[in-house]
Amino acid sequence: MASLGFTYWQDGEMWLGYLDQYPDYMTQGTSLDDLKEHLLDLYKDLSSGAIPNVRQHSELELA
Repeated sequence: MASLGFTYWQDGEMWLGYLDQYPDYMTQGTSLDDLKEHLLDLYKDLSSGAIPNVRQHSELELA
């Protein structure tokens, strides 16, 4: 099974987070499980092309 990294935190009663590969696109949920569902939906939209002009994240190797 593949996995996706994500960053999350709780702010009051809401759970906020973003996919590490797409840090410009945040979402929220009422619980950690709800946030995970929203993150999966967001990933589907980002990877399918449903959201245009998606910013990507990558790494450069330093010589």
